[in-house]
Amino acid sequence: MDYATLENYIKKYIELNRGGVANFIWHGGEPLLAGLEFFEKAVQLQNKYAGETLIVNCIQTNGTLLNNDWCSFFNEQDWLVGISLDGPEHIHNASRTYTSGRGSFAKVMEGIDMLVRHGVEWNAMAVVNSINVKCPEEFYAFFKKAGCRYLQFTPIVERRTSAGRLASCTQKGTLTEQSITPAEWGDFLCRVFDCWIKEDVGRIFVQIFDATLANWLGEMPGLCSMGKSCGHAAVVAHNGDIYCCDHFVFPEYKLGNINNDDLRKIMTGNVNTAFSRLKTMSMPAKCSDCRFLFACNGECPKNRFVDQSGTPHNYLCRAYKKFFAHAAPYMDFMAAEFKAKRSPANVMKLFRAGANMPLQTPD
Repeated sequence: MDYATLENYIKKYIELNRGGVANFIWHGGEPLLAGLEFFEKAVQLQNKYAGETLIVNCIQTNGTLLNNDWCSFFNEQDWLVGISLDGPEHIHNASRTYTSGRGSFAKVMEGIDMLVRHGVEWNAMAVVNSINVKCPEEFYAFFKKAGCRYLQFTPIVERRTSAGRLASCTQKGTLTEQSITPAEWGDFLCRVFDCWIKEDVGRIFVQIFDATLANWLGEMPGLCSMGKSCGHAAVVAHNGDIYCCDHFVFPEYKLGNINNDDLRKIMTGNVNTAFSRLKTMSMPAKCSDCRFLFACNGECPKNRFVDQSGTPHNYLCRAYKKFFAHAAPYMDFMAAEFKAKRSPANVMKLFRAGANMPLQTPD
């Protein structure tokens, strides 16, 4: 992204959030490849246009380029750093390698140690693939031992067209080898949840569990895929092109360009308005009868494929039904504790006391 585009982005985005909070989330590719000078310039521009607007920055990196200069910058500017880390060394290195074939795990862990030494807040974003999905306890234990208190994990559901391009939800495609099955994802969620619920409620924050509890309480979840609508998480590409979502960077979901268009108009325009309704408009009919609709809201539209009968459905539906049924007694308990202004972490006392909570089974 050139500096002219960067300035247009920062100026217009702050103006859109004038007097409130402007959250800047720097993703890639690998954003650190833009260089430290680029982000120093970004901060200068944020300060130039901020006024009374609160500026929040977070950046997602694979961690291999972190050094003292980067970590000092993140500390001084109070940036949150997300690290892409997929588990223990043998698991991480199976899919995250340099072009030479050498695994990146050691370098990533070195970067995390450097962040900790500089007092930089960090969290982990783990991709759950066809390898680590098979070892959920080892996966969770690794992050716990690494001192990670905030953990996000994203399942790979990726399809390719016959031409080898990434397929959108409306295109025919074949699942990639790294993609997981619904059965694997459901089992993974339940087993990681069992590890977390016994010892780590209120100590380690797992995004999908927090979002599930929020929906149990009728609050807005911090995970867009489990929210009621889309259209509020647009992405700006390096050339200024704006798309509805980073999972929908396809021509039909292009909103405009930050250099040429009024940001408020395109975010409230016809394309994004239609996209915001996509979640409910494309929801499979069977979702309306599901007792857990409130918990997932049909999940992410990108995972709604057309099956052989021509009916769209969410690929991961059975996984979430299994997880919600498994977690329901604990979610009920934690929601009640929260409403009574007690700590949801009290659920851990049940395990220490040897209590058995009734488990439900999916429909």
